[in-house]
Amino acid sequence: MLHDSQHVPKPSLAEILFGWFLRLVSVSCFWFALEYWAMLIGFSHGGAGRFDLLPPQWRAAATALAVVYPVAAIGLWLLVSWGPVVWVVAAGIEIAMYEFYPGIFGTRPLLFVLHGAVAVTFVLFRAVLFFQRLRRARKVRVDSP
Repeated sequence: MLHDSQHVPKPSLAEILFGWFLRLVSVSCFWFALEYWAMLIGFSHGGAGRFDLLPPQWRAAATALAVVYPVAAIGLWLLVSWGPVVWVVAAGIEIAMYEFYPGIFGTRPLLFVLHGAVAVTFVLFRAVLFFQRLRRARKVRVDSP
């Protein structure tokens, strides 16, 4: 009796660490989502950030982020390809808020550093995984002499 299932290679250390990294970013996205929802329903900031008390710019930005961050958290937690894309959208909105419109939203330079560090780490992980797959593809070939 032959084994009818294909051999699935074990994930490398980089793949395992990349999964843990994405899940850690997912937890932070969920935390950001909870912060925005707490602000919008009046739970934080002493109720001053309630939706009906916010200026229109804050209403648009906080509502968008309160919806986009949980979607990014789910995508990152499930390790699907659209998770990082939605995170980039959320991070882009937040960076635009605090870096390009400081008169309206204030400044949060640490947030810019945090999003930048996550983006650089993501790119480095993807580069390592790309080179690992390239090396693995060169090593095992059916047409090699």
